[in-house]
Amino acid sequence: MFKSFFKKNKKEKNIINEEVINEEVIDEEEIQEKEDFEETPSKAGLFSKLKSGLEKTKKGITDKVDNILKSYRKIDEELFEELEEVLITADVGVETTLRIIEDVKDKVKERKLTEVSDIRNLLKEELTEILTEVEENELNITPSPAIVLVVGVNGVGKTTTIGKLAYRFRREGKKVLIAAGDTFRAAAIEQLEEWSNRANVDIISHNEGSDPAAVIFDGIQAAKARNTDILICDTAGRLHNKKNLMNELNKIFRIVDREYSNAVKEVLLVVDATTGQNAVLQAKLFKEACDISGIVLTKLDGTAKGGVVLAVQSELKVPVKLVGVGEGINDLQDFNPEDFVNAIFE
Repeated sequence: MFKSFFKKNKKEKNIINEEVINEEVIDEEEIQEKEDFEETPSKAGLFSKLKSGLEKTKKGITDKVDNILKSYRKIDEELFEELEEVLITADVGVETTLRIIEDVKDKVKERKLTEVSDIRNLLKEELTEILTEVEENELNITPSPAIVLVVGVNGVGKTTTIGKLAYRFRREGKKVLIAAGDTFRAAAIEQLEEWSNRANVDIISHNEGSDPAAVIFDGIQAAKARNTDILICDTAGRLHNKKNLMNELNKIFRIVDREYSNAVKEVLLVVDATTGQNAVLQAKLFKEACDISGIVLTKLDGTAKGGVVLAVQSELKVPVKLVGVGEGINDLQDFNPEDFVNAIFE
């Protein structure tokens, strides 16, 4: 069944449109003019928001798994084939799905399990193991000074991510500065200036069309002069081809290494979870271009394909550090593998 399913979905799953990397998205990351910043929620409140934000993913994975398990009286190959299809359609990825199913089969044999209901706990166990293989899910921003370089294509939520991070860091008592290095996209600088005002942090910007690396240079000099704890840098998202991507980012990283060598460096790639396997492709291309230290998956609340978290982390061996599960200021959360799995299985 897997072979026929894979063949049927070959066009959808294997032909990834690389133009997604290059397109210029005009209507992106709109900032809500009347958004009120929320009080920082408790740990229980954060989990509740995570669970609510992952409701579509739960329906796309766990609810379907539960329905399949209810329809079988014994563990057999046909059961595993149906589980494969659920995971693939949830954008867990073919490679990761095959690994999960094979590991579950092995555990069934090793533990001599016979009850179909045991499969649910095995799946939960396997997903947790995959998501905890990569260590350091926490943001690396200490000791001061620290620089956070935010990369990603237009439309994935870079501006919003930067604004929410700036607000969060300031609320934690950090002195924060933003460098508006995406100088090519129309209104990018204005949107980031709006976020800086809302977060009550300073911003360094040049005119539209300026050299992004020059903005980062000025941002570093300002951060050093002002004894800034964290400098958050936006980078250009309009990338015409992979060569341009590498050249642009390499220029920025050279300046960072030369001018801010004493700073702790975090390179966050922002990808849109709703794009599924295209998010995985984007992550792979950016990983070739720069040393990504963490991934931010935005818009998880808007998709049933939250399995992309597993695909990204399993295939790239780069930790997912932040996930977006809503539009609120506190809905950009630190990624906790155990909480993620619990949220979709409860």
